[in-house]
Amino acid sequence: MDSSTQTFQHRTLPIKLWPPSQSTRLMLVDRMIKNLTTPSIFSRKYGLLSKEDAEEDAKYIEDISFGTANQQFVKEPDGDGSSAVQIYAKESSKLMLEVLKRGPRTKEDGEVMISEKVTAANETVFDISGGRRAFIEAEEAEELLKPLREQNSYTKICFSNRSFGLGATRVAEPILLSIKDQLTEVDLSDFIAGRPEEEALEVMNIFSSALEGCVLRYLDLSNNAMGEKGVRAFGSLLRSQKNLEELYLMNDGISEEAARAVCELIPSTEKLRILQFHNNMTGDEGAFAISEIVKHSPALEDFRCSSTRVGSEGGVSLSEALGSCPHLKKLDLRDNMFGVEAGIALSKSVSVFTDLTEVYLSYLNLEDEGAVALANALKDSAPSLEVLEMAGNDITAKAASSLAACIAAKQYLTKLNLSENELKDEGASVMSKALEVGLGHLNEVDLSTNSIRRVGARLLAHAVVHKPGFKLLNINSNFISDEGIDEVKLIFKNSPGLLGPLDENDPEGEDLDETIEEDGSGNEDELESRLKNLEIKQE
Repeated sequence: MDSSTQTFQHRTLPIKLWPPSQSTRLMLVDRMIKNLTTPSIFSRKYGLLSKEDAEEDAKYIEDISFGTANQQFVKEPDGDGSSAVQIYAKESSKLMLEVLKRGPRTKEDGEVMISEKVTAANETVFDISGGRRAFIEAEEAEELLKPLREQNSYTKICFSNRSFGLGATRVAEPILLSIKDQLTEVDLSDFIAGRPEEEALEVMNIFSSALEGCVLRYLDLSNNAMGEKGVRAFGSLLRSQKNLEELYLMNDGISEEAARAVCELIPSTEKLRILQFHNNMTGDEGAFAISEIVKHSPALEDFRCSSTRVGSEGGVSLSEALGSCPHLKKLDLRDNMFGVEAGIALSKSVSVFTDLTEVYLSYLNLEDEGAVALANALKDSAPSLEVLEMAGNDITAKAASSLAACIAAKQYLTKLNLSENELKDEGASVMSKALEVGLGHLNEVDLSTNSIRRVGARLLAHAVVHKPGFKLLNINSNFISDEGIDEVKLIFKNSPGLLGPLDENDPEGEDLDETIEEDGSGNEDELESRLKNLEIKQE
């Protein structure tokens, strides 16, 4: 076992540029949207795309380009990924040019006509998700899925945004059986919307059986309100998956029982890099089951378990399980009820996250003790941290020095969100000293709703106004006087666009939260640099 482990390590260490992180892929999409919506010689000749069209096209182009580049990477597993990056950028550029030459989509009967998407990039992606969300029955399925009946090289299918009835499913079944051996990515998110439970479960069963045995790296079953019955309806497919790298189960009604079913059905998660459970009703008991999955996912890089109703016990369990994931790059646990104890447990696991770049810990009831423990742990780990969010955690000035020390140590930090806390002027003063020194990459700071007054606002403004590349300071919804607002605006007089709105400040300093309580109604750097100058090149 030792020798095989060493061989594996020698093989993977040189790979630095591929695959790109999800944040890098999203960055490229944003860049393409800007390119596609900016007036140019192409738009003058062919017409300017709307933002809606550009967003859809950019996501599609990135998906196609990623698939093409990944094929190249698979052929050169011992390389550093540079050739894949070149193909990624070149393919994106080429497809952007094709989209611009196509021009804006024509409209017929008030609806956008979706162009055929299965003609580019060696036809590796078959996607029928574009256009209006709609039901699909047998007749339409025959027409839509016709390309899959022919000789093809599709490795990814996306049936999202179309609600399959039994008739359409019967059409899809033999087609899926015929191509499942070539599939590596399947997106069945939001594909049974509006169907009666009995029909939806039968549809899921048929898809599951048809796809059983395909060797997937990517599976998205989000937005299907599955619950335990739905998870078990996909049992045949899930049991056959031993090589999953990405699994998405967001907004799926993943209850305690459903989480246990997921844990029970998937035989192996050793290769899993991305696991997302956002917006479910998992609770503490469900979190215990998810923790078991996490414990057996040593390659995990991106974990999202936000808005899942997890309390202190489940939070402790998840936090301890994350200690088994030393390669974690992105962690999103927002909007749960962890509390101090879970925050402290998480701080112990954070110490192993040397690759962490994004951490979202807002609305977790961490309070000062939990926030300090996490800040101290992050200070001595995660040297490449880019995003830190700890909004809405009842953090006061008592924790400011620990937070400031952590922030000052993060030279790659780009975004800081500490909104909806109670730092006040004292905390703002401590934070401003950390913000004004170094932090050359910092471009966004949010300290809104922190009971900050005139002095604190002025200090924060001076701390960031001259930072190169800075984009936004949000200090709205504080207690800044009219004179203080005038002073802050004067500080930003040469760059007013860097200062967020100040229209919700309360100069009188009334604490609305206290009022509510009283009346009883309250309760991969190099890769990104290579893509920064992406241009549309005409060959």
